[in-house]
Amino acid sequence: MNNRIKKIENNVQDKNSAAWKKLCDYIDRVAEDGSEEFSPANELGYELFSQIYTLPETISKLKKVKKVSLYGSKLKRIPPEIGQMESLENFVPYTSYSLHWFPYEITECKNLKDSTVSTRALYGNYKNRMSFPDLSQNPVRYSGETVNCSVCRKKMTYDETNQLWISLWVGTDVLPLLANICSEHCKNALPKPPENYIQKAHKGSSTLPQPPDENESFELQIKEYEREQNTINNP
Repeated sequence: MNNRIKKIENNVQDKNSAAWKKLCDYIDRVAEDGSEEFSPANELGYELFSQIYTLPETISKLKKVKKVSLYGSKLKRIPPEIGQMESLENFVPYTSYSLHWFPYEITECKNLKDSTVSTRALYGNYKNRMSFPDLSQNPVRYSGETVNCSVCRKKMTYDETNQLWISLWVGTDVLPLLANICSEHCKNALPKPPENYIQKAHKGSSTLPQPPDENESFELQIKEYEREQNTINNP
């Protein structure tokens, strides 16, 4: 099992840079025009886009956008406001190898049916079971002093939130999601993860047991086959 663990970085973005200001202007224009596609690399050019490590919270204004294209980005995180992109159908962060996780709020995009994600870069993915960082030691901080509960939307301070990882289907992929939870009631309201993933919300840790990865599963199948053959040949 692959126990590589990556520290979660906070304050990743220089918000005084020309790249950030141009991205914010682009979001305002897409929102005003009612465009159906958001493709910041095409607008900024890859030199500037490579300086973007998170998206602005103002993506919440992109109510008409159906496709988000983040191909080849250097993004390290996406803010919870993506959940307010109510028309989103197609999410393409493919080859964004620094995106190891996503906000739970992306599950609020009820029209999101198609996704293209570099799954080997994801925490907990079945191909290599990359470890989940321990949130009790390395909590995530978005901008601002407060955060909303991912379930009931209650506003709370970071000291009040219980941050948890959970793996769920989003589009055509199982994604590792970060949930900010305000109470045991909201924790219990989280969906059950799909089979072959950790079956509960959790805090993470390099020592957290995970199901076998792709190679380990194949080895277990071979061993089971060999046992069956041995039983047939030696009744």
